[in-house]
Amino acid sequence: MFPTGLPSPNPPPPTQEPRPAASDVRSDSGLTSPKKRKIHSAEREDSATEPVPSSPKAACHSSSSASCSANSSQHIQKKLRFEEPLDLLGLDVKMAEESPTASCSKAKSALLAAGVAHHANGLTKSAGSATFANSKPGAAKKLVIKNFKEKPKLPENYTHETWQKLKEAVEAIQNSTSIKYNLEELYQAVENLCSHKISAKLYKQLRVVCEDHIKAQIDQFREYPFRVLFLKKIDKCWQDHCRQMIMIRSIFLFLDRTYVLQNSMLPSIWDMGLELFRFYIISDLKVQSKTIDGILLLIERERSGEAIDRSLLRSLLSMLSDLQIYQDSFEQRFLEETNRLYAAEGQRLMQEREVPEYLHHVNKRLEEEADRVITYLDQSTQKPLIATVEKQLLGEHLTATLQKGLNHLLDENRIQDLSLLYQLFSRVRGGVQVLLQHWIEYIKAFGSTIVINPEKDKTMVQELLDFKDKVDSIIDVCFMKNEKFVNAMKEAFETFINKRPNKPAELIAKYVDSKLRAGNKEATDEELEKMLDKIMIIFRFIYGKDVFEAFYKKDLAKRLLVGKSASVDAEKSMLSKLKHECGAAFTSKLEGMFKDMELSKDIMVQFKQYMQCQNIPGNIELTVNILTMGYWPTYVPMEVHLPPEMVRLQEIFKTFYLGKHSGRKLQWQSTLGHCVLKAEFKEGKKELQVSLFQTLVLLMFNEGEEFCLEEIKLATGIEDSELRRTLQSLACGKARVLTKTPKSKDVEDGDKFSCNDDFKHKLFRIKINQIQMKETVEEQASTTERVFQDRQYQIDAAIVRIMKMRKTLSHNLLVSEVYNQLKFPVKVLSRVCFSTGLHAH
Repeated sequence: MFPTGLPSPNPPPPTQEPRPAASDVRSDSGLTSPKKRKIHSAEREDSATEPVPSSPKAACHSSSSASCSANSSQHIQKKLRFEEPLDLLGLDVKMAEESPTASCSKAKSALLAAGVAHHANGLTKSAGSATFANSKPGAAKKLVIKNFKEKPKLPENYTHETWQKLKEAVEAIQNSTSIKYNLEELYQAVENLCSHKISAKLYKQLRVVCEDHIKAQIDQFREYPFRVLFLKKIDKCWQDHCRQMIMIRSIFLFLDRTYVLQNSMLPSIWDMGLELFRFYIISDLKVQSKTIDGILLLIERERSGEAIDRSLLRSLLSMLSDLQIYQDSFEQRFLEETNRLYAAEGQRLMQEREVPEYLHHVNKRLEEEADRVITYLDQSTQKPLIATVEKQLLGEHLTATLQKGLNHLLDENRIQDLSLLYQLFSRVRGGVQVLLQHWIEYIKAFGSTIVINPEKDKTMVQELLDFKDKVDSIIDVCFMKNEKFVNAMKEAFETFINKRPNKPAELIAKYVDSKLRAGNKEATDEELEKMLDKIMIIFRFIYGKDVFEAFYKKDLAKRLLVGKSASVDAEKSMLSKLKHECGAAFTSKLEGMFKDMELSKDIMVQFKQYMQCQNIPGNIELTVNILTMGYWPTYVPMEVHLPPEMVRLQEIFKTFYLGKHSGRKLQWQSTLGHCVLKAEFKEGKKELQVSLFQTLVLLMFNEGEEFCLEEIKLATGIEDSELRRTLQSLACGKARVLTKTPKSKDVEDGDKFSCNDDFKHKLFRIKINQIQMKETVEEQASTTERVFQDRQYQIDAAIVRIMKMRKTLSHNLLVSEVYNQLKFPVKVLSRVCFSTGLHAH
């Protein structure tokens, strides 16, 4: 019969169990004085402080009580309960007079000894009697305990017979047969032998029995063929051994917790069993080799996709760990096999599979190995195992992986694959740095294709914005907002966007102009604000910010003067962003343009009041914007032939304005003028919103039905190319208020024009394309030339500042200093001569 509720295969180290404290000694005075019990034992092997054994079935209890009286007024009572038998044979208890402070302690010892008896296996232990010495009434009593001169011996042949019983029980356990004796009886037998100095002999005898049994097991494995059955047989042997040692230890628990515990050089019964199993079974070269080879074969089969018995692997590897040979016999070979397997697999799959597929395979392998650690490998194997897989499947192929598939993943915006790529590369030392370098190269290469190609000028800015949104999204989602990737992206953008000097700045300014025009209805105010924020991010990367300023100022002037601005709030918001980015000096002229427009409104209010006071008749309403020359772009004046009514109104305004501001000069800019004409067609009355040049052409048809190109040019005084564009907008555009003969898209010499009386349109007020809103090639070239002139002045000023500070400077250092101070790209400076006081060598 096997007892239930046995300890686990790996029992914890035995701990000493404290004895129960003795009860208090109480006198009739009602005071309680707990004292420490003293028991003097002659030549006992096991002291009174030995740990108390615990057994699944055996537990010994004895109790004793004693009472005595010296006088009728004094009584001492004592009750004790013991968790183990107390050997009080050969003790003599006597009462003697002693000091009051020691009385209670001695009395407790006497009571402890009185009436204690123990019966086990035919043995009887009885304590001597306790007597009290005569003393005066009220005086303290003293208990004196003396050793008997002789100690009873065990019955003859008791040791031999008892060991035979124990040996039979151990062999029954090892052979899986029923035990003849009661487990409590066996436990008590061990305790009795240990109590009479037979512990050492008992331990040696037990070791010999266990050793003989384990020796007999080895033969069945040496010639056993290598198969999975071999592993199962080893596992069964191990499980049987653990179960047997647990039961054997439960019988010899008293030995384990007394003699073995007190001899630090001796292994516990459980450790002794492990030691014997390790020495005679697993340390055998053939057995160990077959076992390790079998375990590695099962793991290899599992890696190749086969189903295996994982519980068998878990049990065997746990055995190796318990026997403390896991690292030496298994782990090293396992890691070597793993390294070899994944080195070959990495080389093969890199050639066969595309990068996304390969990355998913690597991630799957890492998950599988992590699961093996959880399921059956020792926890200590996790770090070197994962490191081996990462090194062979990732670390050896970092550059090859990126060269093969990174551009493809980025071009197609494969968010999930890029996220997995970053996660895997983050696990390998140096992986993120390699990825970062290829990330920079990709941005530079892709961005350069956008900027350098002139065919993409119309879509350059929008493509840059889309590309910037794309890389921002990849950084946020895939690269976990890694600051290194953010900074690398900024540096890469700054590099490629300035490979083509000035043009990106010009196109960005024109893009902003297209978004801020009144005709732009693509976005709400919030969307427009977000778009301006994105534009400012691209704007930060360009070097030629002065080019942006020149084109932005020219376009802003047209928006303000022609009334084409979509929103004053949006205009001022953009101005605020530029001021925050580049400083107040950058936007001072732009702010001056807004001030001129506000002052012009006040002046026109005053002019209307002036006209009313002067009672000047006329059906023409004149609006004039006074522009400060330093704030606005430079416009080439063009003399045209205005109708007499317009000329008269100009003179009236000139008289009014110069009357208020002496010392100023007015110069009329006809190229920026615009008018609203009222016209009558067969369909009805319409209002035409046109430029001043278009107005002069249309007014001619009040005087005649048909005019040729030369006649119109002579009558209006408009420059030839400007006139041709004006006629083209009136006769060849969407709103054709004139009819051209012959019909064609271009205006040629000899073409004739007449009023289109059959003109129809669903709107009452019609905006005809204002040709001056379109920038000509000449205007673009002149704007760029003015920027270069301003730059020359800035270069001269920088050189003067540097030389005033340094006094004397070599040419190369001067060039370097100038580069550092200028905010735009310049060509290499040639040798320059300086005026007196400034020297350069």
